[in-house]
Amino acid sequence: MKIKIDIDCTPQEARNFLGLPDVEPMQRVLMQELQERMSQNLKAMDPEVMMKTWLPASIQGMEQMQKIFWSQFGAGGDRDKPKKP
Repeated sequence: MKIKIDIDCTPQEARNFLGLPDVEPMQRVLMQELQERMSQNLKAMDPEVMMKTWLPASIQGMEQMQKIFWSQFGAGGDRDKPKKP
């Protein structure tokens, strides 16, 4: 013997019938917050923003390295020059 029952109702009607709480407002708020966070993270992944974040540190490091090289070259050049009387 087989018994088949088809129930045609919306999720809201099923929750009400079974006495489950209405979680739609909470889901809307959480989904909105999730969407905002994902949008912020996508903005941070923008190549232009990434270059602005990474490039200043690397340029500053290159400038410091250049200063060190030039100071060493300058010091070495002064030492090898004959002194004028």
